Amino acid sequence: MGAFQPSRGKVIVFGILFWFPLAGVTYQFLHFLLGLRRLGYDVYYIEDSGRWVYDPDRNDLSPDASKNIEAVAPILEAYGFKDRWGFRGDYPGGQCYGLDEAKILQLYGEVDACLNVTGSQELRAEHRACPRHIYVETDPVAGQILVAQGDQDMINTLAGHDTHFSYGGNFGQPDCLVPLERFTWLPTVQPVLLDLWDNQSLPGADPCFNTIATWQNQGKDIVFNGETYYWSKDREFRKFIDLPSYCPHNFELAVGVEGRDRQLLEAHRWKLTDPVDLSRDMASYHDFIVNSRGEFTVAKDQNIRLRSGWFSDRSACYLAAGRPVITQDTGFGSYLPTGKGLFSFQTREDILAALEEISTDYQGNCEAAREIAAEYFAAEKVLASLMSRAGL
Repeated sequence: MGAFQPSRGKVIVFGILFWFPLAGVTYQFLHFLLGLRRLGYDVYYIEDSGRWVYDPDRNDLSPDASKNIEAVAPILEAYGFKDRWGFRGDYPGGQCYGLDEAKILQLYGEVDACLNVTGSQELRAEHRACPRHIYVETDPVAGQILVAQGDQDMINTLAGHDTHFSYGGNFGQPDCLVPLERFTWLPTVQPVLLDLWDNQSLPGADPCFNTIATWQNQGKDIVFNGETYYWSKDREFRKFIDLPSYCPHNFELAVGVEGRDRQLLEAHRWKLTDPVDLSRDMASYHDFIVNSRGEFTVAKDQNIRLRSGWFSDRSACYLAAGRPVITQDTGFGSYLPTGKGLFSFQTREDILAALEEISTDYQGNCEAAREIAAEYFAAEKVLASLMSRAGL
């Protein structure tokens, strides 16, 4: 299994790499896997779920994981995880790839801990052989509300883990309205390997402020205390759809949008790019970020109105690439510095002020963005803190 000599124990990272085989998710989990390995852990990636995988070609779920394996496994192996990954489809007709079933089951009894990143791995009897189960929530709010409402499925899911981390970095602050019941939530952020985003160049001619997002989601809105809190980002983008009319900058969205919405965006001078085509290839996804002028993006209504403090893992990559980020205020200013390199906004005037500051000192804002990434998102720091607080 290579020359790597672990010194801090053996861990499994559970996740959605093969379930959603696009570059943003691949980078998200590489940051965890490589960061833990650099800290001295013997790291394995396992996906062992009863859910079908997402097929980008069909834009639907499928029981056949073979194409997803073909897309992602070579990347894992290129980064030194040959013989350290496994996929087991725990559904009728599901196949096993990478490590065989016997080895996966053996691993559960050998490791010191399992990190359930995104909380996507349902825990079954065989997973109980692992002595520690650490829940790493990347999308706060819904889980906490379900617990407060007495949802037994969510309570059972969380109770199966002994330690709970969340990207809800503003949890517990006076302005945060997310209910925190039954479980202790420890704050964390997305770890980022800075050297994967080294970027010494300035963008070329006419670069865009851009982002990659899902335009519309259905079925994830949640009602709490008589109010509906929305998940879909199109609601927030629409509030600022006329932004290009108020400034000389170029804006680009990598979003899946057709029909009237597409016509509306193009009429307001938004450049549109297909997010699936862009995200099939690690290099094109990487270049989209590093060749931008910066990121302009929005957040979900749930995080905005309830002030969870959520911060995007993609925005952390922009910062690591030395690209300024302008993003909707969720309360993350309680733990991240803003005003240089990183800007939060509530109104169009806030956005225009941020754009003016970036234009006045672009190089300084690029340097500030990278410094924020190094101080607050560097994988070695983030994961060392997480593992220490988990007692590992």
